Amino acid sequence: MTHSVRRASAVLFCSSLLWGLSWWPMKRLAEHGLDGLAMVAVAYGSVGLAALVLLWVIRAQWRQQAGGLALIVLVGGLANFSFGLSLSAGEVIRVMALFYLLPVWGVLGGWLLLGERLTAARLASVALALSGAWLLLGGSKLLEAPPSWVDLVAILSGFAFAMNNLAFRAFDTLPVAGKIGAMFVGCGGFAVIGLLLGVQAFPVVSGGTLAGAVLFGFGGLLLATSLTQWAVTQLEAGRASIIMVMELVGAVLSAAVLAGDRLQGWEWVGAGLILMGAVVEGRCAD
Repeated sequence: MTHSVRRASAVLFCSSLLWGLSWWPMKRLAEHGLDGLAMVAVAYGSVGLAALVLLWVIRAQWRQQAGGLALIVLVGGLANFSFGLSLSAGEVIRVMALFYLLPVWGVLGGWLLLGERLTAARLASVALALSGAWLLLGGSKLLEAPPSWVDLVAILSGFAFAMNNLAFRAFDTLPVAGKIGAMFVGCGGFAVIGLLLGVQAFPVVSGGTLAGAVLFGFGGLLLATSLTQWAVTQLEAGRASIIMVMELVGAVLSAAVLAGDRLQGWEWVGAGLILMGAVVEGRCAD
């Protein structure tokens, strides 16, 4: 393994752990009254405002592919929006496990949109992930009661993130900084629209809480996103996918230690199958 690969692997490992711990500041902000759409609007939206300035400055670099950038605003924004909203409102381990249905969406999206080949191993990763989701969501009890809205939003976040990854690959000549910025613009936009439509009233919170959310946006979310995107451009896709599974592992361990979250019985089996599916897909990605 070369020095550059080791360095990129270490950076991706650290950024994945950052994502796995991202639930903690979200929950702390919620304890101070800033949660849901309001938290997303401030934490992600503040970065989105700065990104708008960046996109204007580098407009000559993306003008010819404005449609591609608009797609990333849509799917990347939806990915971040639904991820932040579900983590803010739901059980950390459950949300992260459902987010990691990525193999299903990545394999099917690559096949339908990019013409990638469906191998037996990749189909096995889809089967593992879907079996895990079935168990995590209650198995046969799904026939009696539908999943909660938080479950559905968590699944949506994984789907949108997989579509965003495909868009990043399809429009590879767009500047990476512009694509990252577009994700935050879209996310902040979705949250602000929700607030304007009255889905949630903006709470009365202290200036310190608002400042903490902005700091989390730039020092946590933007940092983790930037490190991840840099690292994955330096690594083979399979190696990157496997390392990124540390996001789920970090979330499970930290939620168990810091918040006392626990899965029950077959839910652990379901989460394990989803994790296995992500690893299998990662090994097939190159």
